Amino acid sequence: MKAFVLERYGQSLRAVDMPVPEPGPRQVLVRMVASGVNHADERTRVGEFKAVFRLDLPKVMGGELSGEVVAVGDQVTEFAVGDQVYGYTGVVGMGTWAEIVAVDAETLAPAPRGIPLARAAALPVVALTAWQALVTIGHLQPGQTVLVHGGAGGVGSAVIQLAKHLGATVATTVSAASAETVKELGADIIIDYRNDDFVEKLTNTPVDIVVDTQGGEVSFRSLEVLRRDGILIGIAGTPDPALADQAGAGSLVKLALSALSLRLRRRARKLGARYRFLFIEPDGEALRIIARLVDDGVIKPAVDRVLPFDDTSEALDQLLAGGVRGKVLVTTIPEEATTHA
Repeated sequence: MKAFVLERYGQSLRAVDMPVPEPGPRQVLVRMVASGVNHADERTRVGEFKAVFRLDLPKVMGGELSGEVVAVGDQVTEFAVGDQVYGYTGVVGMGTWAEIVAVDAETLAPAPRGIPLARAAALPVVALTAWQALVTIGHLQPGQTVLVHGGAGGVGSAVIQLAKHLGATVATTVSAASAETVKELGADIIIDYRNDDFVEKLTNTPVDIVVDTQGGEVSFRSLEVLRRDGILIGIAGTPDPALADQAGAGSLVKLALSALSLRLRRRARKLGARYRFLFIEPDGEALRIIARLVDDGVIKPAVDRVLPFDDTSEALDQLLAGGVRGKVLVTTIPEEATTHA
């Protein structure tokens, strides 16, 4: 089978032919129909996370997929051959940029039935990010206010839709060209980040949860819009010490992350707010809930383009080039591709 492999940190991915894996006792063998391409894949490729989540290289890359079950381990009872599934394997598990993938059963869920199977691959990372930010960490309540930066992107669009479903008022920063898109998703307050200052725009709208997809100075300024005891949840910014605990990393890594995030955490405390970095974890049970929300029309996947699986490296380059609204996917089904490299 064909797969895209990282052999050394910092190197380009290499397309290789390799044997079809055998599923372990609690694994499911999935014929990949589509897989998402994410910024975290690039951060992993260059070794940004290697002190915390170190991979055994060479490693098949890719962290999310949709596809059809072709075999199950002898302890798997919740899935059967022929089932359509989707899932997120995690930054250590990886492996979805391959024609056949061995996936831990706990990371999978039945795919939504109301959308094409290939499009379901656009959901696991962004929907789990939205779920774990708003529900697991943020404990979002009806009537609260959420600000998400980059509302037209994959994560932003999922946050807007889930937050509206949970009864929140949603503010988002986007370009003027994307204003109508996020309005249709349900955004209540739309801020043109090129021409407007989001802190000024939200002066009279205290925010309970900020989902920050930008990092850097945006993180610090986002603290200014939070009400007391509000929380800033970083997706692309500065990791905090909790990440070391999550990864089971040593005390030296935890100390380094503590120092790295100290200025931001101090600023948050001074303003009576909190900061938490989110590095999502696989969660098949949450994906079952999300699939129901998709089938009920609450969440719609935002897909920018779908490239052939052979063009996976180019798909990553296109994502990194910017200007993407929604997810970039690769597919093994020629008819599902919407563009080519």
